[in-house]
Amino acid sequence: MAPRLRSGLSAVLISLACLLAPCGTLAGWVAYGLADTGRYVEAMAPLADHPDVRDTVADSLGAGVADEVAAGPGNGAVRLFVRDAARSFARTEAFRVGWDAANRAVHVAVLHALRDDGARGRPVTVDLAPVTARVRERLAADHVSFARRIPVRHTAVTVLPAHEVDRLRKGYHVLDVAAFWLPLAAVVFALGGIAVAACRRHALTAAGIGTALGGALLALAVVLGRRLTVADLPGPVDGPAAGAVYDALTETLRTASWLLVALGLTVALTSWLTTRLLHRRRPPTPPAPDPTAPGPTRTRL
Repeated sequence: MAPRLRSGLSAVLISLACLLAPCGTLAGWVAYGLADTGRYVEAMAPLADHPDVRDTVADSLGAGVADEVAAGPGNGAVRLFVRDAARSFARTEAFRVGWDAANRAVHVAVLHALRDDGARGRPVTVDLAPVTARVRERLAADHVSFARRIPVRHTAVTVLPAHEVDRLRKGYHVLDVAAFWLPLAAVVFALGGIAVAACRRHALTAAGIGTALGGALLALAVVLGRRLTVADLPGPVDGPAAGAVYDALTETLRTASWLLVALGLTVALTSWLTTRLLHRRRPPTPPAPDPTAPGPTRTRL
């Protein structure tokens, strides 16, 4: 194969590999990060102590309790009392237990709906009875007098409507398959591009730079995604609380994007330094003899 053709094929393969690397990282984050209940709950657990998230959840909880006791909009004193009580509860260990239990229950329900094709046309609902039971146990362990009188009722709360579940299910199946094949394809294309290159060290340097650029673009996409996501959220979940949740969920994705940058730059720099070192150690090539130059003169005896 001609060197020019080999260089062109190598450039195409390396370009595909550099494009697939950040896409595969994103798909892997969804399939193996967000879709893992244990990792999801672990990522969300510290938010129970985040002031913005804690106050937002407490205000929503207080508003629901106020509606349950029939405190009308005009009864501001009762609503204020309930809100203060909810914010005080949000600073207890029982709230942290309930927060973890609620996140686990919601994640399990959503994940089951996304993976079950037979659940089409049905919304995602969560039974709050196990969460209430966990909170009651925690309050009883803290010797709260009224803890045993808290009723545990099976209340189904809709998390996602049916049309949203059907839309997300298609995207989840695509990402679940892509999480395995995209990284594998990126590695195969990169190795193939380096193997067919006319100068493999130059191809390796290009692959490293392309990988670093892909990681940087992925990190930029995470930042832009935060702005778009937080701006589109309605009502009480808008603002700093939503930003804190987004940051907690995308922490591993940000780390993975910067690892791509570091890996690409390390490969490119190592290849470049190796090339320079080999050029320095190579002995200089003697100049070729000039055929037009006169030959040595002979002395006649």
